[in-house]
Amino acid sequence: MALSSPSTVTPFLLSTRLPKVCLALSGDTVDDMLEAAESMAQENPFMEFRLDYLKQPLAALNKIKAFLETHHYVTAIGTCRRSENGGKFKGSMASQLEVLTKAIAAGCQIVDLEIQSASKSKVDAVARLRSHGRLLISSHDFKATRKLEDTLASMLEVPADFYKVVTTATTLSDNVTMMKFLQANSDKYSLVGLCMGEQGIISRVLSVRSGSIFTFGAVSPLQKTAPGQISARDLRSIYRIEQVDAATRVYGVAGDPVEHSLSPVIMNTAMRRESVNAVYLPLHARTLRDLINCIRDIPLHGLSVTMPYKQAILEHLDNTDAHTAKTGACNTVVRGQNGKLYGFNTDVSGVVRPLEQRLTIDKAKILVLGAGGAARAAVFGLSERGAEVWILNRTAASGQKLARQAKAHSIKRADLKKTAFDVIVNATPVGMGNSKDCPLKDDEIQAKVVFDMVYDPVETRLIRVARSKGFAVIPGVEMFVQQAARQFEIWTGKPAPTGDMLRAVTVSLQERASR
Repeated sequence: MALSSPSTVTPFLLSTRLPKVCLALSGDTVDDMLEAAESMAQENPFMEFRLDYLKQPLAALNKIKAFLETHHYVTAIGTCRRSENGGKFKGSMASQLEVLTKAIAAGCQIVDLEIQSASKSKVDAVARLRSHGRLLISSHDFKATRKLEDTLASMLEVPADFYKVVTTATTLSDNVTMMKFLQANSDKYSLVGLCMGEQGIISRVLSVRSGSIFTFGAVSPLQKTAPGQISARDLRSIYRIEQVDAATRVYGVAGDPVEHSLSPVIMNTAMRRESVNAVYLPLHARTLRDLINCIRDIPLHGLSVTMPYKQAILEHLDNTDAHTAKTGACNTVVRGQNGKLYGFNTDVSGVVRPLEQRLTIDKAKILVLGAGGAARAAVFGLSERGAEVWILNRTAASGQKLARQAKAHSIKRADLKKTAFDVIVNATPVGMGNSKDCPLKDDEIQAKVVFDMVYDPVETRLIRVARSKGFAVIPGVEMFVQQAARQFEIWTGKPAPTGDMLRAVTVSLQERASR
């Protein structure tokens, strides 16, 4: 339906007063929804009530009205999205408009009407809805990010106070597309824009920097109303979204997958502690090319690189440090002011720093289990500091090759019991996510210090057995913190707050274990 051009003056008066995070409330019953609203209202005074999640949304509005009357500081959006447009409401468009009209009467200052319903409804019906409160017209693409300008043009045919364009990111570059769209149009219209999906997390944080009036946050990681939604608490406490501005530097951890990475927790803690205007994001890169494009287009100032790109990224770097060259792997990238990419390997620091706090590495006899990327960092780093390094690997040929390259020794498993070591370092993933697995038998664990690089769970079977024998132990969380601390120092030039970083990751691991 073709209507007159929308007013672009009034919306800005309300939008300037809105917080950057809107809490998306859902639940099987209105009591569940209001329980969450009550518990989070003080820290989240901007809320969306997903009325379409309720079996009888009209009957629920009296309770919502009572809540809003006693919480005058809350700004509320009422949403009743139809099932064919990605919601859960199965009623007619007329009944949808009735729910939204009565939501305004119940105290919702804004109502969300999807463009499909708005376009098919009578002009005067939509106009009447807007006459009662603020109208937000929304568009959702659940498959891709495409034709954003065309989408907006069709939405502008419906006079409204806000326009929300939500797409799905299938690549990291889709976030760049969304942010450029916001930058080009947010000075003309009151826009909300973001990408759904795990690869769209960048946009959920950075869209507000590009012109989106606000973004959406979930009640908790388990209560999401859209794919890739971050909890409102994490948006504020971890990503500090209220402080994100045009001068905020962007860093991230890139890999496939990165959903469960704790790097954002530890790095954003360090940034906040040292008052660095920066944000650190998870970047789920399904291809290296997509990652490289993202580095240059956002632009990213620094990057933590994890599997499977530690080796593959080398060909895209303009220069590297000696550790990267020796190990053949890069876990840290710096983007210079000239746009060039410089690679570092801080895994070496992650191994060396915790050990230096327990013993003298020079001339120490150290057994390294494994021959992969983490093992290479350990072997080369410890050899450089004068340690006598021995390598045990499941595939003997790989262990022997690494031993030759690092001028270390290889050892057969049968010889372990008759060889004494000062340190045993587990550089394999054995024990990760399963505390019952162990890279060595109990009677093979003989050393003054046992160091397990696995950090989830916090206490692996290897650590438990070593502690029961009275050996000093170094849990993997210490390596995780120390390698991240070195990254922080490279990026910022400031000493890393390792104590705060260790506490943050320990708490996160404990919370994860309790779920």
